Amino acid sequence: MKWEKIPNEKVFNETVEAVKFRGVDVIVVNNREEALEKIKKIIPNGVSIMSGSSETLKEIEFNEFLKSKDHGWKDIHEEILNENDKEKQSDLRRRALIAEYFLGSVNAIAKTGELVACDASGSRVGAYLFAAKKLILVAGFQKITGSLEDAIKRVREYVYPLENERAKKVYGMPSTTGKWVIIEREIFPNRITLILVKEKLGY
Repeated sequence: MKWEKIPNEKVFNETVEAVKFRGVDVIVVNNREEALEKIKKIIPNGVSIMSGSSETLKEIEFNEFLKSKDHGWKDIHEEILNENDKEKQSDLRRRALIAEYFLGSVNAIAKTGELVACDASGSRVGAYLFAAKKLILVAGFQKITGSLEDAIKRVREYVYPLENERAKKVYGMPSTTGKWVIIEREIFPNRITLILVKEKLGY
């Protein structure tokens, strides 16, 4: 499929350099196991962490590692799940955006360096812009597109239909391309790290 095309080495390397030029740190790894190990090394003990809904994080088994509690982090997501009052839970979700470390993925990466992410409510991308102190994004290399315009098309033509079907099964309601983020430049050094995996991950 067009939107699952694997980039050649030249395009891959050009993309890495373009993303770095826009102020985002890039770590290249070969597979999902290496991606998880990098996350473990990057995040120090004792910090608060939150992760957005992400098929990629599931596939690298980050969610399972988090549930195992075999780490020294303060898992904000666990606090949210333990709160039964819906209004209080909603407030906790908003406060979670300012976690010291927020993890997620992107829906597309333009060869020109822009990162594109979209979700229905903004509970994930709300942290990407400024709120989270540190942002770690994990993405498979099939998400690389030829341009920013193609990155946006990838979301509309490929990602959204898949996410819409998932949402209907999981939540009993359709999704929407409600909130968009385009990271064109990060002005705060070392705030965003993209772990770019040489595997197909997520959608």
